[in-house]
Amino acid sequence: MGIFTFLCVLVCGSMAVFAADEAAEYIPKMYASFWSLIPPIVAIALALITKEVYSSLFVGILIGGIFYSGFTFETTITHVFQDGIVGVLSDSYNVGILVFLVVLGIMVCLMNKAGGSAAFGRWASEHITSRAGAQLATILLGVLIFIDDYFNCLTVGSVMRPVTDKHNISRAKLSYLIDATAAPVCIIAPISSWAAAVTGFVEGEDGFSIFIRAIPFNYYALLTIVMMVTIVILKMDYGPMKLHEANAAAGDLYTTPDRPYANAEEKSDDSKGGVIDLIFPVVVLIICCVIGMIYTGGFFSGTGFVEAFSGSDASVGLMLGSFFAFVITIVFYAVRKVLKFSDSMACIPEGFKAMVPAILILTFAWTLKAMTDSLGAKEYVAAVVENATGLLSLLPAIIFLVACFLAFATGTSWGTFGILIPIVVAVFVGKNETMMIMSISACMAGAVCGDHCSPISDTTIMASAGAQCNHVNHVTTQLPYAVTVAVVSCVTYLVAGVLQNFIAGALVAVISLVVGIVLMIGTLLVMRSMTANGHLEKTN
Repeated sequence: MGIFTFLCVLVCGSMAVFAADEAAEYIPKMYASFWSLIPPIVAIALALITKEVYSSLFVGILIGGIFYSGFTFETTITHVFQDGIVGVLSDSYNVGILVFLVVLGIMVCLMNKAGGSAAFGRWASEHITSRAGAQLATILLGVLIFIDDYFNCLTVGSVMRPVTDKHNISRAKLSYLIDATAAPVCIIAPISSWAAAVTGFVEGEDGFSIFIRAIPFNYYALLTIVMMVTIVILKMDYGPMKLHEANAAAGDLYTTPDRPYANAEEKSDDSKGGVIDLIFPVVVLIICCVIGMIYTGGFFSGTGFVEAFSGSDASVGLMLGSFFAFVITIVFYAVRKVLKFSDSMACIPEGFKAMVPAILILTFAWTLKAMTDSLGAKEYVAAVVENATGLLSLLPAIIFLVACFLAFATGTSWGTFGILIPIVVAVFVGKNETMMIMSISACMAGAVCGDHCSPISDTTIMASAGAQCNHVNHVTTQLPYAVTVAVVSCVTYLVAGVLQNFIAGALVAVISLVVGIVLMIGTLLVMRSMTANGHLEKTN
């Protein structure tokens, strides 16, 4: 009987392995074709047209499942739910990010209830006396918090939201400033989770050294900072943002009636809280997150600081760091007697509820990415790039545009790095080092640009959450600004591609960047003139 049972188990196991092998070898008919990009394109178009994010993302997910299954009902449903939604929520990296998001939501709730945010708002109202000052302070804080884009979005949002509200700056403008100082700053910061990700994709080369040398060529990131500072100094806005800012000046910070985070605002006991009750948790959060990231990189096991940061696991590091910062904050408030332990515990479900919209959108965005991956979107784009290698001088601009489109359609910068950077290295290594550095930087810049524009990007979603802004409002108001920088960046890469034929690499970076800055400021001056004459305005 025992032998019979053993044979049955062996046969069943063999059948399971055979079935698994068959499933692994399944390739949909639309694999690695243009059709693989249709699901995210549909989702993005629907979100922008209907102003409704959840259903738009789900429709895109469903189309991806239908394409994958070959229009069969059962396979579509199992792929969408089992491989898609359940799969992304079973991924340890994704779960770590969700835990980090929830803990930050709880900490924002704690700081509000303890009166720290209100106290900082009162202090800032005395020291920051203008709308331009509030926006420049937001930009400065965003540049200083360069460790991670998720951390940047939520921290800058929680700290600066009371200040920008005080000066009647629209939530759409705040979310743009947050988003524009998240990924664009992280991608030019050597000590950041993004630097760690990029260096991991440069196989067989000194990834960290290449990342450093690519910074001067990262025109989109650098010109985005120029763009933000210029529009604040010139006191100008255009496109949908102009309407939002005009309404904010009249007292309406949101413009649209949909305010998904309005109920997340916490009442605070302003009499007890002080500025220290906001500054201390934020500083502790930064320190703990840095320690958490270098811990995951093996720093406490003898690995050097830079190597530990490069090899860190951002998901685990940020999760651990935020948890310890949360515990320290509770103890700090209890010692200061500004918040009782029971009140701190009451912030846990409140903070979780505040982050539910962001969690839902993130989950759907990750699932949509899983659909495009299963349809071979990466392989399709890789083939397109490889076929364009004959146009050497135009290649940086081409790579920038391809990276923009891929990141926009899939909502991921890091996935775009993983697809394009190895191709660029393979094409140029040992042949044209300047072009290799420039093309890698174009890939990074394009990925950040597409990520910046995409409504299904996790960083864009986080920026909406940090500013407590309607997500579609954030996307539609930010898009004209991001596209403006993208066009100037593409022209700058064309200039750099031509110049590298005549002068040394370092001079190419400097001259091209100067050209890009002049073009950026000149473009904004033209925009201001057109806006003053009644053009480029958006009305409901």
